[in-house]
Amino acid sequence: MTVENLVPLSLPARDADAAGWRAWVRDRADSGLARAQELVEGLRTAPPSATLDVLRQWDRAGLELGNVAALGSLLGNVHPDEGVRTTAEEAEQDVSRVVTALGLDRGLFELFDGLDGGPDAGLDAQATRLLAKVRRDFARSGVDRDDATRERISAINERMTEIDQEFGKVIRDDVRTVRVAPERLAGLPADWLEAHPADDDGLVTVTTDYPDAVPTRMFCHDAGVRADMLDAFLNRGWPATEPLLRELFDLRHELAGLVGFADWAAYDAEVKMIGEGGAIPAFIDKIAALAQEPMERDLAVVLERYRRDHPDAEQVPATDAAYYEELVRKEQLQVDSQRVRTYFAFPKVREGLLAVTGRLFGLRYDEVPGASVWHDDVTVYDVADAETGAALGRIYLDLHPREGKYKHAAQFTLTDGVAGQQLPEGVLVCNFSRGLMEHDHVVTLFHEFGHLVHHVLGGHVDWARFAGVATEWDFVEAPSQMLEEWAWDADILRSFATDESGEPIPAELVAAMRRSDDFGKGYLARVQMFYASMSYWFHVERPGDLTARMVELQGRFSPWPYREGTHMFASFGHLGGYSSAYYTYMWSLVIAKDLFSAFDADDLFAPDVARRYRDRVLAPGGTRDAADLVADFLGRPYTFDSYAEWLAR
Repeated sequence: MTVENLVPLSLPARDADAAGWRAWVRDRADSGLARAQELVEGLRTAPPSATLDVLRQWDRAGLELGNVAALGSLLGNVHPDEGVRTTAEEAEQDVSRVVTALGLDRGLFELFDGLDGGPDAGLDAQATRLLAKVRRDFARSGVDRDDATRERISAINERMTEIDQEFGKVIRDDVRTVRVAPERLAGLPADWLEAHPADDDGLVTVTTDYPDAVPTRMFCHDAGVRADMLDAFLNRGWPATEPLLRELFDLRHELAGLVGFADWAAYDAEVKMIGEGGAIPAFIDKIAALAQEPMERDLAVVLERYRRDHPDAEQVPATDAAYYEELVRKEQLQVDSQRVRTYFAFPKVREGLLAVTGRLFGLRYDEVPGASVWHDDVTVYDVADAETGAALGRIYLDLHPREGKYKHAAQFTLTDGVAGQQLPEGVLVCNFSRGLMEHDHVVTLFHEFGHLVHHVLGGHVDWARFAGVATEWDFVEAPSQMLEEWAWDADILRSFATDESGEPIPAELVAAMRRSDDFGKGYLARVQMFYASMSYWFHVERPGDLTARMVELQGRFSPWPYREGTHMFASFGHLGGYSSAYYTYMWSLVIAKDLFSAFDADDLFAPDVARRYRDRVLAPGGTRDAADLVADFLGRPYTFDSYAEWLAR
């Protein structure tokens, strides 16, 4: 990895007001779009004679467009000012229009179609790979269709971008509340209760943001409160998003047909590891079958506990599922989540995360005090190679909820890294408590940080197209899912997980936590297959009644019955970005379990395997197919074996 003396992006001054941010976003977007258009116009009017030079100019244009798109996506989801968010979303729309126009440009298509890609062209493996992908992009864009069809494709792409943004905005802004008397919140942790005093009218406001919704459903003794919270949580975005989704599914289907595919899932799967749309339901059914016996085994335990309080029950309702799962973990598996969370104060967890990943990947994180940020919650670190001190990138951690902010957990790109051109900069956007964290949230933090590390380490390749997390989309979760394992190791946790007195978390408690986490993995896999099937069939069938089809799929795959009057799909944000491919989370998990099999469970920091993983899986970015990266690391093709063994035990 060659590292140049590059500097991070300069954001507006820390005291910049909303008007200053809007002007900065617009200026950066306009200048980036102008540079991209200039580079493309040069290819149209006076293209270089050498294939390699044409590719470099095209890739540079892509980098400029990517910079604008990334900025728009990030600030549209995190900036506290609605006007800035709107300006950012407009910039993202501008990029989408340009990208669509380029993909439908016959002159450019003919240029790339006519390039010499043979052995005498002087292309190395990466350049050859890039040329093949650019040609495939043009083929998938519909550039060879007639004028009317290409005009329709352009309109579809523009409208899909608008819908996707509006869908995300509705979910982001639709924070619902449940207002209850304080005594009805018995069972919730003391620190949570302290942070939620009664309002002037004597009632406590509980929101559907994760730091409220999760503990309420897990710990609150009052079944009515749990039911009210689940109803509010599952109905976020409804009914506003339903017509948006219907239109989005129809447009995606139409676009796929216009470029020669049977449906959107077939179109989308062509560029993924899975290869074919029809392989998706087959994969879903395979996972569901593997999970059937473990699901039935653990579900029977939860139902038995539920029947102690409800003797005539035939099943555990969704409103009570999280609460009774927690009772089983506490009473039968000796894991009290309220005790567990006392070891996971957020500041210690953040520092522990940096220490663990720094040691594992050979990185150093240097906090940048006073760095320009969009909100005071954000902390900034420069990332360097621990051995050489070479600058590798910059990361931003935006980890607490606020109004107008993205509601889930994700890694966003600020800039893609390209050797000799710009440093990789990434942003972790989450919604964690400022105080004590659930251990599940600690695992989520490690998971999402895995994307951030992948973005930084993979951001030193020669081509923007292959920078960072640029592998096939159904592989991108695997490195993050594997990193979750470091949040379960007792020795690792004891290095930062301490209670208020400074006592580390007991190893026997961590062992019990692991047993507890294994409990229910079968039915959790089935829940994931419910989501995956909804993602797939909504796109293939485009059902007239989304709620009815959701209920059918939930009945087929999920262990939990449908909650009457709820519309979970309306806030299922992955229907936007992941479209028909939510199966990728489980596909990646199969690979992640195989990747982890190469590590020594008794020495997770073993430098030889950790460095090999860093260099052969993360650092190459998208320069090779994911299957080849994995095989290079494992010394063999990946298999289902490790996943099946884990699921069965």
